[in-house]
Amino acid sequence: MASSTGALDAPGTTGAPTPPPNRHHNKTDKKTTTGEASNVSLNLGDATLNTTHNPPDPSNPQNDNESYKRIRRKVDLRLCTIAGLLCSLNLLDSGVLSSAAVTSMLTDLGLDVGNRFSISIFIFTISSIIFQLPSTIAVRLLGPRIWFSVITFFFGLITLCTGFVRTWQQMIALRILLGAAMAGIFPGLAYLISTWYPRGEQQLRFAFMQSGEVVVLATGSLVNYGLNRLDGRRGLEGWRWMFVVQGVCTCVIGIVTYWWMVDFPENSDKSFRFLTREEADIVASRIEKDRGDVIPQKFSIVEVLKHAKDLKIWAFACLFFMQNIVSTALAYFVPIILQNGLGYSSDAAIILSAPPYYYAIVPVLLSSWYADRFRVRGPVITFNATCLITGFAVLGFAGNSGARYFGVFLATGAYVANWAALTAYQANNVVGQWKRVFTAAACTMFNGAGGIAGSFIVQNYEAPHYATAVWISIGSHLLMITLVGLLTIYFYLANRSLRRTGKVLEQTVGFRFTY
Repeated sequence: MASSTGALDAPGTTGAPTPPPNRHHNKTDKKTTTGEASNVSLNLGDATLNTTHNPPDPSNPQNDNESYKRIRRKVDLRLCTIAGLLCSLNLLDSGVLSSAAVTSMLTDLGLDVGNRFSISIFIFTISSIIFQLPSTIAVRLLGPRIWFSVITFFFGLITLCTGFVRTWQQMIALRILLGAAMAGIFPGLAYLISTWYPRGEQQLRFAFMQSGEVVVLATGSLVNYGLNRLDGRRGLEGWRWMFVVQGVCTCVIGIVTYWWMVDFPENSDKSFRFLTREEADIVASRIEKDRGDVIPQKFSIVEVLKHAKDLKIWAFACLFFMQNIVSTALAYFVPIILQNGLGYSSDAAIILSAPPYYYAIVPVLLSSWYADRFRVRGPVITFNATCLITGFAVLGFAGNSGARYFGVFLATGAYVANWAALTAYQANNVVGQWKRVFTAAACTMFNGAGGIAGSFIVQNYEAPHYATAVWISIGSHLLMITLVGLLTIYFYLANRSLRRTGKVLEQTVGFRFTY
């Protein structure tokens, strides 16, 4: 299958050579040529990063490629695992809250009055939106190891305190602090992963992150079932045990994160028992050849905010808004749907919330492998959106409970798969460190805004079919398909203009959009 990206050929493939991208504004590259080898040094503060290496031994032409694959496996094992674990904390919060919602928590705290429960979700999202851009900037300025460990520890501490609240007002106050603490996790990790991999390898890595995330979330549902059985132990209700245990575990994870997390490629040799300087140079060389943005520009708020003028960033953000209307509804309300809509007990509703997330690992990995293998993004997003529409149609209109539960599987698998696809879609089509920061934060902010809308679309009085949630979910994904189609046309025309006129895209010679 032909590639739709026009990006560099993957190592080991054939094709006409493509000149590596070159950033016009990059004044810090120093190039010298000696014999057959070109040595490019990138000045990064106190460090100098060598991004071009001597050619491999002619007697072993696969040597360089094998070295890169070995390094990539090391990065996968360190970065994707901790990224999946940290991202799962946000979903675990929604999982704990939704599991607790089918216990006595709502009545214990007075959250069953009016829209107080929806407000507790809403206020968390508002707080998260406000702090997402500053928190994502902090990842670059303070470093991933320090920033992620600090905010993860505080997330755990606040969650632990939630287990001891006595009023709905106290719950709301802690939800505000929780949103601020977690604001930088997803955009920061999406940004960090995008700096480590060439564009043709990113979606599968985002899928690895999502797989770890949903495994922890699904397992968390089963753990919540067990914790709910502790109801009354040591004077605490079962739902309080859910928050206490998750809080303690998250605090421990926050401490471990300092050693487990890796730094940016140019500083990766400083990470705890990770890459050598030579291995870091190999990774940076691949990134520089792929899109020419290894070096971050000097920070200024103007340098970050100037990217707000790029309309395609807001198009990507709108896709995340449409996506998260559905994902928030499923994450928070699947147990409620199972209990009130399908008639299961509270314990059964908690247990049956887990299998759809385990199943979601299959579509997210398969669709992401296909997308990276054939360098396509838009068609995969469209396919996933179609599967979600089908799932919600079954969930909303089928008369059989088993069929409707199957609809939950189909919808859950599709939206998890599209999280990886949409994240790769935006990361593949922007260049520059601060533009990546702004794009990741903008998409996550709109993702949060979709969460606000999603928290209100499932109305208990509409049980068992929840018509509002079904139709809004279907409609949002029809709009998603339409917007992806418009972006595909735009990217195709831009790439064709590049071929015909030599127009430079994203201020980077040789760069082409991925669609």
